[in-house]
Amino acid sequence: MIPSPLTLFGGFTALEATVAVLVVSVVAAAAMEFVVIRVARRFVSTTDSAYDDILVSSLRAPLVVTAALAGVFVLTQVPAVRSSVLVSPQLLDAAFGRPSLSVIVLVWAYAANTVVNRLVAAVNVEGGRFDFAPVFSNVWTIAVFVGSVGTLLWLWGVEITPLLGAAGVAGIAVGFAAKDTVANFFGGIALYFDDTYKIGDYIVLDDGTAGTVIKVGVRSTTLLTRDEVLVTVPNAALNASKVTNESAPQRRRRVRVPIGVAYGTDVDEFEALALAVVGAESLVLDSPKPRARFRSFGDSSLQYEILCWVNGPTRRRRAQHELNRALYIALGDADIEIPYPKRDVTVSGAVGPAVAARDGAPESDADPSADAAT
Repeated sequence: MIPSPLTLFGGFTALEATVAVLVVSVVAAAAMEFVVIRVARRFVSTTDSAYDDILVSSLRAPLVVTAALAGVFVLTQVPAVRSSVLVSPQLLDAAFGRPSLSVIVLVWAYAANTVVNRLVAAVNVEGGRFDFAPVFSNVWTIAVFVGSVGTLLWLWGVEITPLLGAAGVAGIAVGFAAKDTVANFFGGIALYFDDTYKIGDYIVLDDGTAGTVIKVGVRSTTLLTRDEVLVTVPNAALNASKVTNESAPQRRRRVRVPIGVAYGTDVDEFEALALAVVGAESLVLDSPKPRARFRSFGDSSLQYEILCWVNGPTRRRRAQHELNRALYIALGDADIEIPYPKRDVTVSGAVGPAVAARDGAPESDADPSADAAT
């Protein structure tokens, strides 16, 4: 029968077993730091991916700490040491064994949370093709926290079964008390799986609120408006409302510039001039090409619409401004009239004192206020 590692030190004295285990722990930690980690770093430096660099850098601390503290835990399990120390085995476990395991659990929990969050951030940088909503990082952080707390309670001998029952009852109470928070949480998850938007997208809500998404949290989403004002919108409200993502599926957006020209205008000349003005604007994309569309016959003008594309929804307003200015100047130089509604007003039915006298009416019947007015 092969002896277990804990029985290999059975023939040693307490001092010899202690020194041996501590030496092995220090050597293991040093080997992990200067051999394993260094070789792993040298290997990942030759690859093009950044993910393995994140993995190695994040796992360095827990590997070294585990190699060092595992020896302390093993030391508390060596029979020679347990029987020779001045304190009881229970106190030895409470002072050295369980604390060392607790530190290992905490270090690995922190590393697991860090490596996943860094990987998610790195994947987000890759672009929309690998879109990981930040809410995934928040859910993972909560899961790691709950798992590490449960492990520590089990490690220190705390019975968690009653706690689970109490947690169930408390969960129901908290669910009713914090139903808005729970709704926001699941609303954020639904928005992620529906791929409604991601950070950097420009969205418009059905109530008119519009802005660029700069943060997606567990409870809410933060928008930066064109006025540089931060607007925090609960995820439940976003999930229940109509959201227009103007940055998807492509960032380019079409600009419509309505314009009217007078009846009798040479439409070929006008269309050529308008397209030349639009094509000269730097904000306008060359492809798709700008177009001029004759929409309708208005009351006093021929109603046209100039269509072009810009690279991003936030450039539409500025493009409209620049195009309106340029078209106004160009049409004025070309003597092409931009008409406005004109009305002829005819005033009739007014009867004054002179008209009444001419028609044979007595002057006394005229309006007495007329003399006062004169």
